[in-house]
Amino acid sequence: MMDSHTPILIAGPCSAESRDQVLTTAEGLVSSSIDYFRAGIWKPRTQPGAFEGVGSTGLPWLTEVKSSFGLKVCTEVANARHVEEALKAEIDLLWVGARTTTNPFQVQEIADSLKGVEVPVAIKNPTHPDLALWLGAFERMDLAGISNLMAIHRGFAVHGQKKYRNAPLWQIPIDFRNRLPQIPLLNDPSHICGKRELLSEVSQMAMDLAFDGLMVETHPAPDEAWTDAAQQLTPQAFAELISGMVMRSSGAEIEADDLFSMRAEINMVDEALIELFARRMGLSEKIGHYKKAHGLTILQNTRWNELLKRNQDLGLEQGIDPGFTSDVFKSIHQASIAIQKRIMQEGAENEEATPKGT
Repeated sequence: MMDSHTPILIAGPCSAESRDQVLTTAEGLVSSSIDYFRAGIWKPRTQPGAFEGVGSTGLPWLTEVKSSFGLKVCTEVANARHVEEALKAEIDLLWVGARTTTNPFQVQEIADSLKGVEVPVAIKNPTHPDLALWLGAFERMDLAGISNLMAIHRGFAVHGQKKYRNAPLWQIPIDFRNRLPQIPLLNDPSHICGKRELLSEVSQMAMDLAFDGLMVETHPAPDEAWTDAAQQLTPQAFAELISGMVMRSSGAEIEADDLFSMRAEINMVDEALIELFARRMGLSEKIGHYKKAHGLTILQNTRWNELLKRNQDLGLEQGIDPGFTSDVFKSIHQASIAIQKRIMQEGAENEEATPKGT
């Protein structure tokens, strides 16, 4: 790993499961020079009956990590009681999880409970893509006098997402950075990917977009983890992930780095476009089957002209030349027609192949 930019590194298990598991993970991470060891002890779960963490029982395990390995430790808090117990245990950093960020009442409760306390606080983005809600959580902390803050981008729940567990939607953290440039911005590739084989590409993208660090889930035996097994790495695999990262300079080569960051952002936007094109073509296929079933023609010219005019007007509002918009949507329309034509032809071929009288 190039030493031109040293990222903030947070690593540890999704959930603290036992004292031995916590200490074994911490021991394996010492050589990676992480800044904080993480472990969730209060785990908000989607469904009742799922493992919701060991609770306060795990706090002494984190304290032992500090005393045995000299690592700073952090955990997630979701209410004032969590904050109180974590502070008594001298936890070094607290983070507010995505589900909690979604609820301003909970964020305010945490902010109120931290007034007058000098402890770093990290805030994950809300589960759904709402920049204002994320920014609002920081404003609440700021109004409570909490100044040592970090942001963690962990992706967003988006309907129809296939590749990732949570869509990265990179433009949102980029917009966050533009609004609050003084706040360190970390990436949580574990929750974005949901699969360990994707961690490298997402982590590298975060570094290419000048994120300040990573929070990565690690476990001594990931496949046996009680929560989020598929997205966790062994401490050794974590070390390999970090050593394989390309870190880019922000000094004398800043002009080239800025160009690289812009190109990385273009790659991110293009990936989002491809996903949207795929969804668009999927809808065209559904429409093709509907038209076939109801005996409708492929071309609905009035609808097409209305659609083109609407999109040109929308593009113009964003400063996009109507001619460019027309070219793009004419290409999309031709692809849609080709899909619907194929569906109609398949129907006709099936009818011809069916013996008469059957």
